[in-house]
Amino acid sequence: MDDQELLKERFKSAVSSAVKAISENYDLEIRFGNNITSKKNSLNLPDIISLKKLQDFTNLRAFADSEALKIKYTNEKIYKKNQPEGTMAKALYAIAEKIRYEKIGSNKLKGVKNNITQCYENKFKNKKIEEIKTEADVPITEAFELYLRSHFFKMKQNDTTEKVLSYWKNLFDKNLKQKLKKLDSCIEKQNDFNQLIANLIDKLDFEDSNSKDKEEKRETTQEDSASSEKNNDDNELSQKEQDESSDADLNVLESNFESLSENKDSDEKKAKEVTGDPNLLKKNQKNLLKEKYKIFTNQYDEVKNAEELENDEEIIRLRKNLDQQLTNLQSLVAKLANKLQRQLLAKQNRSWEFDLEEGMLDASKLSRVVIDPFHSLSYKMEKKTEFKDTIVTLLIDNSGSMRGRPISVAAICADILSRTLERCSVKVEILGFTTKNWKGGKSREKWNLENKPLNPGRLNDLRHIVYKSADKPWRQSKKNLGLMLKEGLLKENIDGEALLWAYKRIASRKEERKILMVISDGAPVDDSTLSVNSGDYLEKHLKQIVKWIEENSNIEILAVGIGHDVTRYYKKAIKIADVQELGDVMVNQLTKLFSGNDNKTIH
Repeated sequence: MDDQELLKERFKSAVSSAVKAISENYDLEIRFGNNITSKKNSLNLPDIISLKKLQDFTNLRAFADSEALKIKYTNEKIYKKNQPEGTMAKALYAIAEKIRYEKIGSNKLKGVKNNITQCYENKFKNKKIEEIKTEADVPITEAFELYLRSHFFKMKQNDTTEKVLSYWKNLFDKNLKQKLKKLDSCIEKQNDFNQLIANLIDKLDFEDSNSKDKEEKRETTQEDSASSEKNNDDNELSQKEQDESSDADLNVLESNFESLSENKDSDEKKAKEVTGDPNLLKKNQKNLLKEKYKIFTNQYDEVKNAEELENDEEIIRLRKNLDQQLTNLQSLVAKLANKLQRQLLAKQNRSWEFDLEEGMLDASKLSRVVIDPFHSLSYKMEKKTEFKDTIVTLLIDNSGSMRGRPISVAAICADILSRTLERCSVKVEILGFTTKNWKGGKSREKWNLENKPLNPGRLNDLRHIVYKSADKPWRQSKKNLGLMLKEGLLKENIDGEALLWAYKRIASRKEERKILMVISDGAPVDDSTLSVNSGDYLEKHLKQIVKWIEENSNIEILAVGIGHDVTRYYKKAIKIADVQELGDVMVNQLTKLFSGNDNKTIH
C-alpha cells in the first residue's frame, strides 16, 4: 500500500470514529464509495478520490458530520408527519431541517461548525457573479438555504451571495423575517420547528407569481382535498392493472401518457354520465382528467441534434472552454476509464481450441508436417465469448440546477466514457433533456388563451437533445458536448417523459444488451406544470415510467444522483455528495455491470 492509500485509510478510520461519536451510535456500520447498503443501522459516505487539497478533507468531514447529526437529532416520524405537499415545498422543508440539526451540532461542537461553514462557503467561491443575470438564474432552493444559513450561522455576505439573495430577499423578508426568532427558540424542538417551517413555506406561495393563478391553485387544492379518497382508489386500481400486464408493449405504455387536451368534450360527457348532480360535475370531470398523466399540448416540443442549436464556431469555442475547466478531472477520469477498458477487453479476448481434426488450419503447427510429411495437419477453432453486443445510453439532466461545475463534470465524464467504450466496440448514445422555456413558454400561452382549463397536465415546451447518436463515432460528436455550457440552455427538468424518450430510442436498437444510465441532481421540477397540478405530479409519472421499464423490459437502468437521493425512483441508484465523484461512480458502476452476470444487481 503506497503512502496515498495509507493516508486515505487512516482518514476513513478517523471519519468513521467521529461519526459514531457524534451520532452516539457506536454500532453504526459505515461504508465508503459505491458499496451501498440498505441496512437500517448503516451509513453510506462518498468515497475518497483524492486528498490533494485541504478542501477535500473539509468537504468529506462536513458531509460526514452532517449525516451523524441527522442520525442523532432527526426523528423520521416527526419529519414525515409535518412534511408539506409538493416537490419544491419538500425540498425547502428538507433544507430547513438540515440546517436545524447542523445548527444544534455546531452550537455544541466547534470543529463541526467550522467544517460545515467552510464547506458551504466554498460552494460560492467558483460561482461567477456575471452569470447571475435574472431571477431564473437563482433557484429558490439555493436562495432559501443561503437566507436561513446567513441567519443561523451568521455568515458574512460577499458580492456573489448578496446578488443571489437579491432576487428573493423581499419575498423571504416579508414571510420569514419576523418568524426567525421563533425558529431560534424551537431549534431543539423538532416537532415545533418542522410545523412552523412547513407553515412558512406554504405562505411563500412561490410556484406562480400571478395572483389570479394563485387563487385558482388554492381552489384546486381545496377540490383535491375533497376528492382525494376517490383519486387514491382510482390510482391503486390503475397501478394494479398495469402490474398485471407484464407483457404490455410500448404502444400500450405510451397510451397511458397521451394528451387529453383534444378530448375535453368527451370527458365532460363521461363526467355527466357518472353523476346527474350538476354541483358535482366539475369535480367528476377533474377526477376523470387526473386518472392519467396528461400533456396539454406537445406541438411546441422538439428533439434536436446538438449541432442544430448553435453554429459550429460557437460549439467549438464552448468545447475548448469545457476542456480548460476540467484539465485535472480529465486525467483522473481517463485513468478510471482505462480500468474499465481493461475489464472489457479481458472479457472480449479471443481464445482458441487447438489440435482439432477440423476447423481453421493452425499455421504454427506446420513445422511438424515439414519435419514429418506423414504427420496429420492440425486445426484450431475460436471459442465463443460470453460478451454480448452492447449499447449504453447516458441520459443527462440539463436543468438549471446543474449549471456550473455539475454539468461540466457530467459532460466530460460522458465524453471520456464514450471514447473508452467505443474502443471496446460498445455503442454509446449521449442524450440531454430540459425545456425550451422557463414559466411554461408557448404551451402556457396557449393554455391562457383557452381560459385556463383545470388540470392541464404537463404545461411547458420540452427540449430533448441528442449530443451523440449511437452510430456516430466519438470524434465526430466530441465538440457537441461543449453545448451543455451554453448560457441559457439549462432550464427545467421533466424526467419522466425524457426517460420514456431515451427508452424508446434504446429499445429499438438491435444490440443484445442495453444499459441506460441517468445522471440527475434532483427530482423533476417544472414550475409551470406544478403550479396547476398536484405537487407530486411529475414525480408520480417518473416513478411509473421507471417501474414499467424495470419490470417489463430487458433494459438495465441505473441512476446517479448528484447531492440527491434517487433511490426512491430507481432500484439501482447511487447518491454522490460531491460532483467530483461522478467519474469514479460512473466508471465503477459500468465496470460492475460488465464484470458480473447479466442480471447482477448493483449495491
